[in-house]
Amino acid sequence: MVLEKLGDSLKNTLSKITNAMFVDDALISEVVKDIQRSLLQSDTNVKLVFELSTKIRERAKDKTPAGITKKEHILKIVYEELTNFLGKEAHDITINAKPTYIMLVGLFGSGKTTTAGKIAKYYKKRGFKIAVIQTDTWRPAAYHQLQQLTTTVGVDFYGLEKEKNAITIYKTFQQQLKDYDVVIVDTAGRDALSEELIAELNQLNELVNPQERLLVISGDIGQAAQTQAQAFHDTCKVTGVIVTKLEGTAKGGGALSACAVTNAPIVFIGVGEKIDDLELFHPQRFVGRMLGMGDLESLLEKAREVITEDNAKDMQDKFLKGEFTLLDLYQQMEAMKKMGSFGKIMEMIPGMGQLKIPKEALEMQEERLVKWRFMMDSMTQTELEDPEQIDGSRIDRVAAGSGLDQSDVRELLKQYRQSKKMVKMMKNEKDMTKMMKKFGGGKIPGM
Repeated sequence: MVLEKLGDSLKNTLSKITNAMFVDDALISEVVKDIQRSLLQSDTNVKLVFELSTKIRERAKDKTPAGITKKEHILKIVYEELTNFLGKEAHDITINAKPTYIMLVGLFGSGKTTTAGKIAKYYKKRGFKIAVIQTDTWRPAAYHQLQQLTTTVGVDFYGLEKEKNAITIYKTFQQQLKDYDVVIVDTAGRDALSEELIAELNQLNELVNPQERLLVISGDIGQAAQTQAQAFHDTCKVTGVIVTKLEGTAKGGGALSACAVTNAPIVFIGVGEKIDDLELFHPQRFVGRMLGMGDLESLLEKAREVITEDNAKDMQDKFLKGEFTLLDLYQQMEAMKKMGSFGKIMEMIPGMGQLKIPKEALEMQEERLVKWRFMMDSMTQTELEDPEQIDGSRIDRVAAGSGLDQSDVRELLKQYRQSKKMVKMMKNEKDMTKMMKKFGGGKIPGM
């Protein structure tokens, strides 16, 4: 989960507002102090934290608008100010010029080369013709790593393995690069921003004249992000920031607030090690996810990337009729696998982030889904289409083929039958309210 500790801390803070009998100055002061503590513990710049605190306190004095309660007013202020603090709006790169050059800069170990592959995948999925060029002549593995990444993504790669001059490499392929929509330039990093690096970046920057100069900064760098961001900005005028390694880090606040130094927005965030684990940074969605409000827009975008509208409608019709098979379930699981981990999907569903489901429980469910896929891979097409014919002997065969126990296969079949039963219940009810009343309610607790 992205910035898990910061998110949990902020959710606990907001729960003080929702659980309070009434809102007064003492509560607001306590909430502001909690937010300060949470952000400072995540290595966010002290000055920026106190500026944010001041804005929340000042706005809390305003008259509560008609139609909402004082609690809702304070929650809205916290949400809006955190969103403004992180950039307010998304800043996607507009691909107008052909080619559009994107130059990546950053320290050694910030994840530039991996990020180059992720950006290539991001724009390839959107229909652009992509080239990636390697100009990192300092790190021995840079050439082969980038070559392997571009092969995995399926985009064109340019580089000279033994050449030690970045300018020579770029000039060698300069004419060929003009045939692409997007050209990603991976530059060399250093342990520190040396004069040698500054000179090389200056030369490359003048030669390439990129439309975008993106600073790739590691989420675990802490407050040192401010100094590094300023140094790179002075060198090549950074136009945007990409924050990597945000999953689970405790220090991500430093990197996220680095954009305040450069006056450049965060464009992308890296949320995992896989090639698809790159997201366009939407401050509103990001804050919503951290606060447990969900991020339905991002979830739908991920879903559209892995399943077509026609397939989605076909699957929906089958489920509503109660006619879905294990094969349909398998296809749905494969789509979910492409969308990301179970934990990442859950945090995007509105309300699920506030349930505080233990991380161990999510990991257990992830393991269960992996087992189910193994078992389904050991089934025949006929068995997947008609699971009811799977008897004892077939269960033994599937278990042996998947390397699992017969009890695991029986659990899968049990889950399948329960899902069909639930769908039929939903189908037979005139509306969801009647079904909810059967479970003793009509209203979901906490909603």
